[in-house]
Amino acid sequence: MYDFITIGSATQDVFVQSDVASIVTVSQMAKKSEFMSFPYGAKTEIADFSKNLGGGAVNTATNFANLGCKTSTIIKLGNDELNNVIKLKLAKSGIDIMNIIDSNKYLTGFSIVLVSFQGDRTVLAHRGANAHVHEKEVNFNAIKNSRWVYVSPLSGDSNKILDKISKFCEENKINLAINAGTTALKKGAKYFSKILKTAQIVVMNKEEATMVTKIQIRQDTKELKFSKEEIHPDIVAMLKALRGNTKAIVVITDGKNGVYCYDGEKIYICPVYPAVVVSTLGAGDAFSSTFCASMDKYNWDIEKALKYATINSASVCTHFGAQEGFLTFDEIEEKIKQAPDFKVKVICA
Repeated sequence: MYDFITIGSATQDVFVQSDVASIVTVSQMAKKSEFMSFPYGAKTEIADFSKNLGGGAVNTATNFANLGCKTSTIIKLGNDELNNVIKLKLAKSGIDIMNIIDSNKYLTGFSIVLVSFQGDRTVLAHRGANAHVHEKEVNFNAIKNSRWVYVSPLSGDSNKILDKISKFCEENKINLAINAGTTALKKGAKYFSKILKTAQIVVMNKEEATMVTKIQIRQDTKELKFSKEEIHPDIVAMLKALRGNTKAIVVITDGKNGVYCYDGEKIYICPVYPAVVVSTLGAGDAFSSTFCASMDKYNWDIEKALKYATINSASVCTHFGAQEGFLTFDEIEEKIKQAPDFKVKVICA
């Protein structure tokens, strides 16, 4: 019996940092966007370079295993040199690799990660085999043999299996956690609401929440529903729209502004944990998988799970590589003891 089985992508991530990259801000009436830019047509010097394994399913499986959970993963790898590299790394991390799918048609996923001087990143991604996971290839017996299924973002044709997996989990009383990707969210609120009804935990960032709910965060709104310092009313509307009439715990991450969570009765607001940011790649995977593992371990204590997840995510941000910096439960607890003022705000919705 597995504690967690993850489903999603696996990639080789190549990190490239250049100090000459500029951050360009473009403001519109309803929103503000930022872009990373390089001199057009120029040869640009690289300040730092590294290679690591990544992908939502690989990142979260590695974190679950590091937290002491019995873990497996369902990913699709190409017929190339990365196939054995990824399998060996996962096995070394204590992850059961028996459910990995091999492809003779597609290459393993590959990403180039452009890191800015601010620590944020822009990712150039080739999905490869990640976009071609089919229902007949998935080991549903393994899923049935797991207490939790964690679905990371599915790209391309792979997204078609989300319906089947969510329905299978519901029928077999398996806990389902979903970190929704843009492919699923683009199908709209009506489609995603069906998925939400089968999930126990749903995590997405603010931009993804905007995509599925069609609720924009108004920049000119100064009157907040609860108090001047706690939460924007449009975030409240997002949380309530996402949860709807489901029983899911809904989490929206908002970068440097922290995290919001809604359980149908209360809204939880967790600030970021202070850290020297090197790269934010993998921070979301670290957060969502730690949140799920903590909810499972600590009897659905949302406040504790948010703290644990935020601290582990911050630790990943201090390293290059989406799987570097993972902490154990004991190490996270020590961090909490060292920061007595790090608290989660709870307000009645």
